[in-house]
Amino acid sequence: MPQRTLPRRALLAAGLGTAALAAPARAQSAPEVRWRLASGFARNLDILFGAAESLSKSVAEATDGRFQIQVSAAGESVAADGLLDAVSAAKVEMGHAPATLGMGKNTAFALAAAMPFGLNARGQNAWWLQGGAAELFSEIFAKQGLTALPGGNTGTQMGGWFRKEIKTVNDLQGLKLRITGLGATVMAKLGAAVQATPGPEILQGLESRALDAAEWIGPHDDERLGLQKAASIYHYPGFWEGGTLLHFWINADAWKGLPKAYQAILRAAAAQVNTEVQARYDARNPQALRRLVSGGAQLRPFPQDVMEVAWKAANEVYTDLSAKNPDFKRVYDALRTFRNEEYLWFQVAEYTYDNFMIRARARG
Repeated sequence: MPQRTLPRRALLAAGLGTAALAAPARAQSAPEVRWRLASGFARNLDILFGAAESLSKSVAEATDGRFQIQVSAAGESVAADGLLDAVSAAKVEMGHAPATLGMGKNTAFALAAAMPFGLNARGQNAWWLQGGAAELFSEIFAKQGLTALPGGNTGTQMGGWFRKEIKTVNDLQGLKLRITGLGATVMAKLGAAVQATPGPEILQGLESRALDAAEWIGPHDDERLGLQKAASIYHYPGFWEGGTLLHFWINADAWKGLPKAYQAILRAAAAQVNTEVQARYDARNPQALRRLVSGGAQLRPFPQDVMEVAWKAANEVYTDLSAKNPDFKRVYDALRTFRNEEYLWFQVAEYTYDNFMIRARARG
């Protein structure tokens, strides 16, 4: 029978038959892959640890379970401070943590996460996705056998919990302060005795007075760690982390060996998580802050003169690190240029609108 006289139902059946034959063939060509992902965060940090779980679930669903990523919390399979080494050595295929863990290898790593007086979360995301940061860092990370995908942002962090209010720069002298990253370098320059206490040990450090103060992240996570039990002065803002970008770290050889379709799925899943993490913080931080204040937390802004002195110290640190490390200089120069352009735009539209809305809220 000529094709033009075939009933429509027959043509549909033929098409369905072709699709039915093609689907199993595609499934058979998709390999089964089993990866391990070590999170740099404890399970009780639901947003941060949950980011890795969300990625794993999305990848499994998109591949009908053929690409499985098993997630472990900090310390379960890999110690948090050894996470990048473990990924580089293929002890695990993936990790989830801020790039500050790589500062000991190359100080430029810190700039992939956050720097004092750097970009806010929106700016950091724009710089990575559209401003050339991904290309700048790909070479630096490759030297360590790593590749990376953005994996969420905490937003601007709080300044942390203090037993005594910081009123002048002199109050920082000898202060036993838990802080990490480039923020620790700047605060040490201002006279603080900085300590890189792991998250789960911060409360104990404050209670035992091994610490006078500690910064962690923000209201939601700080409350979950119970930091409000050991100190009452809650300073803001965390000028050392205006928008901390997290990354999913991937062993470079494992990434190259992954089918292109699976690479695309992993990129899409990471992009989804990158959006989800900050949305969760923005949704949960307001209520957590209300609970903390109701429970006795005393909100205190850092004095303007402290911010100005810290700004000066931060720029001195960047000049020094740029002189010592060409990678740091190359990335920092690009970041500074992008930051200045971003804040020009924010000043014109974003701040004007935000400041009006803050005043409007006060009027009810």
